[in-house]
Amino acid sequence: MIAVFVILAFVIYLSFFFPVETKPKKEEEKSPKYSAQMKKLWQVAQTSMKERKPFRAEKALLTILKFDEKNAVAYNRLGILYAKGKRYDEAVECFEIAQSLDNNPASIHNAGLIYLETGAYEKAEMAFLQAIQLEGDVPARYMALAKAEEKLGNTKKAIEALENAYELDPNVATLRQILAIYEASGDAGAAAATTARIEEQIMRDNEAKRRRARTSTRTKSIAKSR
Repeated sequence: MIAVFVILAFVIYLSFFFPVETKPKKEEEKSPKYSAQMKKLWQVAQTSMKERKPFRAEKALLTILKFDEKNAVAYNRLGILYAKGKRYDEAVECFEIAQSLDNNPASIHNAGLIYLETGAYEKAEMAFLQAIQLEGDVPARYMALAKAEEKLGNTKKAIEALENAYELDPNVATLRQILAIYEASGDAGAAAATTARIEEQIMRDNEAKRRRARTSTRTKSIAKSR
């Protein structure tokens, strides 16, 4: 579950390399040979992860970090790799290092997901809140926070987080999660109101689909007439 959640929620940023203090090393990092080697290592890491070859991917990422120990993106990728392998302690360490190097909400969010998976719900809550503070327009951040709040028994906060996610991305799935919480808490009135919202959202979604279909048909007709 955590592997899928991390992959869906995670945003890949472009890599960059920090110059180090000594002049020889700085010149090496700017050399075409160095750039080519690093590009090859990134390709190996990405391909290996896609082909589910974790050991090869890990080796490539560790080699990148050997030459560029301040590469936050490499730590993030390594954290994802460890999370997929359920090496949670190492995954959290990688995400925390990435966050210390580059105050990236994705790193904090990913660490929160590990905390959530391992039952450290208070740490998960804190991580998601911090990620939201840095980047509050990503629905997945609020969805994850809702899970943590629900595990902590904070029903009201869980619903509030889901409502924030719904405001950013109105969809039936989010409303159904809200409904499930109301049903579990025995709030029949709120459950009925949420059911009505779900029906309204389905109607809006269907109407939007019909509009897109009509637009597509008109576009094709115009193209043919030309």
